[in-house]
Amino acid sequence: MTNRRRLTILQINDTHAYLDEHWELFREGAGVRHEMVGGYSRLKSYFDRVRRECGEEGVLALDNGDTLHGTYPAVSTKGEAIVGPLNQLKLDAWTVHWDYVYGTERMRELANKINHPLLACNCHRNGTDELLFPATAVFDRGGIKVGVIGIGAYIIDKAFPPEVSEDVYFTLGRVELPRHIKVLREQDQVDLVVVLSHLGFPQDCQLATETNGIDIFLSGHTHNRMYEPLEINGATIIQSGCHGSFVGRLDVEMADGNLTEVKHSLVLMDREIERDSEMQQQVDALYAPHNSMLSEVVGKTNTDLNRYAAMESTMDNLLLDAIAEAADTEIAFSNGWRYGAPIPAGEITVNDLWNIIPTNPPVSVVEMTGSELWEMMEENLERTYARNPFDQMGGYVKRCRGINIYCKLENMQGARIQQFLAEGEPLDRNKTYRVAFVTEQGVAEKYGSNRMDLNTSAIEALKSYLQSRSPVAPELRGSVVIV
Repeated sequence: MTNRRRLTILQINDTHAYLDEHWELFREGAGVRHEMVGGYSRLKSYFDRVRRECGEEGVLALDNGDTLHGTYPAVSTKGEAIVGPLNQLKLDAWTVHWDYVYGTERMRELANKINHPLLACNCHRNGTDELLFPATAVFDRGGIKVGVIGIGAYIIDKAFPPEVSEDVYFTLGRVELPRHIKVLREQDQVDLVVVLSHLGFPQDCQLATETNGIDIFLSGHTHNRMYEPLEINGATIIQSGCHGSFVGRLDVEMADGNLTEVKHSLVLMDREIERDSEMQQQVDALYAPHNSMLSEVVGKTNTDLNRYAAMESTMDNLLLDAIAEAADTEIAFSNGWRYGAPIPAGEITVNDLWNIIPTNPPVSVVEMTGSELWEMMEENLERTYARNPFDQMGGYVKRCRGINIYCKLENMQGARIQQFLAEGEPLDRNKTYRVAFVTEQGVAEKYGSNRMDLNTSAIEALKSYLQSRSPVAPELRGSVVIV
């Protein structure tokens, strides 16, 4: 007689501390629409519903990280505000990326307050193979023994300021992963191996290609909204959008020790999902001390603002215009961040500004030669679109103002840029340009001279710009164009 066992796996990834509902963008033909979705009260309501349907012991709930950073309540408390609501979701494990930006000791403090384990098989103490966090966890759910392996973001010690991770290093997990799969299979005798990764979808696909023995691969970091799973080397790979707008669901069936069925659904956390009242009260209480400040209307946009395009975005064009005005420059750069929920045309509040740039760094200026500008942008295109996925290190393409680049992404490293204009003229490699930027991710310290921080933060610059310029209409302007 066949012994059938069932398990439901729930995934959230890249929620970026969006405790409350927010706008989300949906593409419809050549246009878009916006809808209010997400929020921890809907996540809890949906998780509770699935647990009632499948039984508490028939559900495994996992989080790919980017959980404790990205909104004002999170950054103003260094992640503390998210811990209580997060624990109410009753997750089983998570891994890490932006959560680490508060530093190693703070990361350990937060991990100890969170009820489910932080798994990272690739986070080692400097100079050793010693792990800072557990690599794996084993769960018995629905009569299925599940081994979960966590992989934190490889770029933590490479993209953040050095002081964030000065005592640790992160690998890609390529060496560690097969070793842990072997232990889980042979010693722990698990039925199912699940990888919980924050490397990014291209990297995760490559890792699945070269690593045998994975059944389920939960991917994070790159905000892929996957309506259908991908099958690679026996592994089912999914990723479930961002900001808690969606929950990824896998209904798994095993028969006589074999994985026989995996059904996937990407569940939208829209208004058809009733809010959990207790969770919503907790979220409201966290925002209450800040509501008067965060709800202040600072301007208006006639253009939808979002970061949902790889080469250039309206949201970042607004940010760049603001920091360029604050620094009195034509050229400006910021990082190609993915986080930041869309803002439809209409009023812009202080809360929106914190969502755009929650780190709120100072506006900085630096002098760069034309050669340095060219080299920096070639490097950025390689870090974003390297042929080897494991060499991809960034978010989207660096955001630019005052320059126009025409590039061929298919070209080899260092030869992608075909034409480069600066301040409306062909780039002069020998000329020195004064450039505004925010964070070292905008302009790395190795580039330029006479670098200095201004006495203005990014949010102050945005607020001042909007109050004097509204209504604004930051359109796409061909800063980086694929030819």
